[in-house]
Amino acid sequence: MRAGVDRETCTGCGSCAETCPEVFRMEEGRSKVHADPVPESAEESCEKAADNCPVDAIKVE
Repeated sequence: MRAGVDRETCTGCGSCAETCPEVFRMEEGRSKVHADPVPESAEESCEKAADNCPVDAIKVE
């Protein structure tokens, strides 16, 4: 699984980093993926982070 963040759309709420710190970190006020590909152990929380993003800035495939 791979994850991506549209940093132009991201509002920097931090929800993804709280939900899935194994994959997302806040950097310069925006979310950034730091685990690519997503570790198998973090796939469920990564999908949850994407689902909970208030501006749909996270895509997983």
